[in-house]
Amino acid sequence: MSVIIDSGTRVLIQGITGKEGSFWAKHMKDYGTNVVVGVTPGKEGQDVDEVPVYHTVRRAVEKYQVDASLLFVPPRFAKGAIFEALDAGIKTIVVTAEGIPLHEMVQIRKAALSEGAMVIGGNTTGIISTGKAMMGFFPYWLERVYKPGRIGVMTRSGSLTNEVTAEIVKAGYGSSSVIGVGGDPIPFTRFAEVLPLFEKDPDTDAVVMIGEIGGTMEEEVAEAIENGIFTKPLIGFMGGRTAPKGQKMGHAGAIITAGKGTVADKVEALAAVGALVADRPSVIGTLLKSIL
Repeated sequence: MSVIIDSGTRVLIQGITGKEGSFWAKHMKDYGTNVVVGVTPGKEGQDVDEVPVYHTVRRAVEKYQVDASLLFVPPRFAKGAIFEALDAGIKTIVVTAEGIPLHEMVQIRKAALSEGAMVIGGNTTGIISTGKAMMGFFPYWLERVYKPGRIGVMTRSGSLTNEVTAEIVKAGYGSSSVIGVGGDPIPFTRFAEVLPLFEKDPDTDAVVMIGEIGGTMEEEVAEAIENGIFTKPLIGFMGGRTAPKGQKMGHAGAIITAGKGTVADKVEALAAVGALVADRPSVIGTLLKSIL
C-alpha cells in the first residue's frame, strides 16, 4: 500500500505548460506516476509529453477521471487554482508555491476542511510513494536517498528531507512514503493529520518526522501519540537546534512566538510520550535500529 498516492492515482497538473510544470511532469511520468491531464488557461489543445492540456480544471475532469491535482502556479494564483480544483471535486491537492498570503492560507485550509479534502503544502516539495509515484519534485534518481522501504517520513523541509532519507538508506532501510507538509506559517495539512495515514499503512513500520523551530505541529504529534492515535515507533529530528535566541531564520513557519515553538519545547513533549529525538541526522539510522 501507499500513503495518499500510488501508481494508480490519476493526477492532473495545474500549470503544466510552464517551465517547472513541464519539466517535472515528464519526471513524474518517468517515475511511474499516472499523469492523465494538465491545465493551463489559454493553452487548451496543446500537450506536454503526450499529456493533453485544457483551459480549466472543470473541462479537464469532464474528459478524464482525476483523483489528485498538483499545482505549479505562482503564489498569487494559488488560491484561485486550489479553489478551482476543490470546486471540480478533487479531494487531494498538492501545492508547491511558497509565500501564499497569510489570510489566503487561512481561507484555503478552511475550505479544504469543509470539503473533506486534503491539501498538502504550500511551500512543499510534494509527496512520494517511493518506487511507485510522486507529486512534486524529488531527486528520485538518487538511490542513496530514495530507496523503497518501510519507514514513513513527514517533513517541513525539502533540503533536510534528502539528508535524513539518505541516513535512513545508509542504515539499511528505505522509505515507504514521504509527505512534505511545507514550511509556510499555516500548512494546509498538519503533521498530526498525516499520522493516521501512516498508522493504517501496513507497509510502514515506523515514522521519521523532520520538524523545525516555530509553530506547534511537533507538540501536536506528541498529543496524538499520547492519545493513542499513533502507536508505531516515531523518531523526530528538529532543524534549528542551534538557532540564536530571538533570531528569525529559514522558513516563514520557523518563527518562535509567545514562548512556544522552541526545539526544547518539542523535544520535551516528544520524549514525554516515548518518541525518540535525534540531535543530528547521522544518528537517525542508529535510533531506527534500536526500535525495529
